[in-house]
Amino acid sequence: MSRRTVIQAVLGLTLAIAIIAWGLPHFAESSWPQIWHHLDRVGWMVTLELFGLVALGLWLYTFTLTGSLPGLSHSKALMMNVAGSSVGNLLPGGGAAGVGVTYLFGRTWGFSRLSISTSIIVSGVWNVLARVGLPFLGIAMLSLDETALPKSVRRGALVGGIGGLIVLLAFIAMLVSEKWAGRFGVFLDKHIGHWIARLRRGPKKGQRVDMKAVLQNQRVRLASVTKTGWFPMTVGVTGFLGIYFVLFWRTMAAVGVDIPTPKLFAAYAIGRLLTAVGVTPGGLGITEAGTLTVLVAWGADKPAAAAGVLLFAIFTHIFEVPLGALGWLGWWLSPKVTPPD
Repeated sequence: MSRRTVIQAVLGLTLAIAIIAWGLPHFAESSWPQIWHHLDRVGWMVTLELFGLVALGLWLYTFTLTGSLPGLSHSKALMMNVAGSSVGNLLPGGGAAGVGVTYLFGRTWGFSRLSISTSIIVSGVWNVLARVGLPFLGIAMLSLDETALPKSVRRGALVGGIGGLIVLLAFIAMLVSEKWAGRFGVFLDKHIGHWIARLRRGPKKGQRVDMKAVLQNQRVRLASVTKTGWFPMTVGVTGFLGIYFVLFWRTMAAVGVDIPTPKLFAAYAIGRLLTAVGVTPGGLGITEAGTLTVLVAWGADKPAAAAGVLLFAIFTHIFEVPLGALGWLGWWLSPKVTPPD
């Protein structure tokens, strides 16, 4: 790991901690003793229940990886998922590092570069579409409530919908047009090419991969994987996000937050969108501040809401780091296969 990467990680985590330490009491108009009072309500049985939901959500997501990378087992998909997530949770804009982990694991398990890059693209598109679709579902649920929708929710849903539409159109254009496939390859090469180069082994170690050529050569494979893997990938993404909403709901109930389910879901959806903010690792701090602001605006008990978003962050962000360490250990102990290319 380079010195620059270490500095970015330290600065990103420092900023996230500062936002949480100052932002939660500030936006909740309360104090840390009041917040801890609600956290003290969480017992061991509830803690085990919440951890079980995390484990179930992570296992469900393996269907997305196995669907996008034929031949990958669910156990290896789980290692790949938690190891990549742990890296992403430690680095600002850690999504690129997570892609590097996927490439490293896949290559040592014998998958071709073409198969891995196809998996990264297709699963990435499925994730983006699912996450930007959450605000629309939140609005549909809020339509059952007589309270008018806040402008922030309508604006967030609009931006998310436009973003999802752009991603979908870009994916379709890449499938049907060699020219657009090449342009997308240039984009990937710019953002993740250096990570892939660092993880390459053998005589080509350190050399960049021509992502433009790769995508232009695999258009047919992208269409094939999408055709055969769309159902398990959809089950994986929607199952993961659905279980994590149950986790969010149970977390809020554990600390004493009591607001209507439609509003709770909308707050959860906004939080999932904010995880894409690359200023801090995994959007940590920014996600919690944004979610807390929405919950408070909709009448949630302020210190309870602050305790809830903090507890949810612990289970969805902090806990993934030691789980990721287990994923790395599993990969290190797993048999390695020489890739075909």
